[in-house]
Amino acid sequence: MKKLISAFAVGAALLTNAYAAGYPEKPITAIVPFPPGGSTDSIARALGPKMHQTLGQPLVVENKPGATGAIGAGVVKNAPADGYTFMVASIGVYAVNPVLQKKLAYDPSKDFDLLTVAVRAPNVLVATPAFPTNNLQDFIAHLKKNPGKVTFATSGAGSSDHLTAALFWQQTGTSGVHVPYKGGAPAINDLLGGHADVSFQNINVVAGHIAAGKLKALAITGDKRSALLPNVPTLAEAGVKNVDVYSWQGVAAPKGLPADVKTKLLGAITGALNDPDTKRRLTSQGFEIVANTPEEFAKFQAQELARWKQVIEVGKIELD
Repeated sequence: MKKLISAFAVGAALLTNAYAAGYPEKPITAIVPFPPGGSTDSIARALGPKMHQTLGQPLVVENKPGATGAIGAGVVKNAPADGYTFMVASIGVYAVNPVLQKKLAYDPSKDFDLLTVAVRAPNVLVATPAFPTNNLQDFIAHLKKNPGKVTFATSGAGSSDHLTAALFWQQTGTSGVHVPYKGGAPAINDLLGGHADVSFQNINVVAGHIAAGKLKALAITGDKRSALLPNVPTLAEAGVKNVDVYSWQGVAAPKGLPADVKTKLLGAITGALNDPDTKRRLTSQGFEIVANTPEEFAKFQAQELARWKQVIEVGKIELD
């Protein structure tokens, strides 16, 4: 019996190795659980050229939007764990949906092989040019003198920009009026039009508007200043601690990838991220390349989940 089990184990290992040796034999699909054109979509598409070169097969990006990323994540959960499907998704899919969505069809901690955090980018607190304060200290004082009056535009309830605002209010003892939109584009448009006061937005989305004088930057949420906005202080520099926040995109696959396939796929993804041309293009947009290990991603995801769970519970945040 022991010999039979041993023979079976050896046979399975040989089969896996043979499979991995031929992998990939067809195009690979990257599921993006959001509409085309956003930050997550751009990261997925940036991987394509170098991955094609490395693996010899094209990368096909499929957008599966809906339920703040939960629909696309469910598609990936139920896909075969064969290395031909993976997901590029943002913080909400991995660390916010599990808290806010009561009947979530996936568990990010159990249903995926977490491969790598691809990139991260800080948010930036921006205000309309006409807003009466020009630095963070005066802004906080203004909020305290006008509780519940300053409007904070966000891309929706539970979004990264909403949760950043909630954490900011909690850490500074201030408040504001949350104005959720159906996506970042309409939120920014209303901000540019003067119909909202301020917003915490991804730096890569608003850097151009800041440079053009259409918005003014008050602070960066990162742990260091951004090369895109070197004259804008971090929240910590301006006296607000424990609000270091990054929006980030992580890559995951269906649970149970064969070890050799996982190694090959992960190597192609991190190789694409660290390719000089790709890296130059992404960093010029304000992204920082992370490309960490699966173990580091799993630890980070657990920390993020715990952090935002606390912010959501303290802020009594619910989906609209």
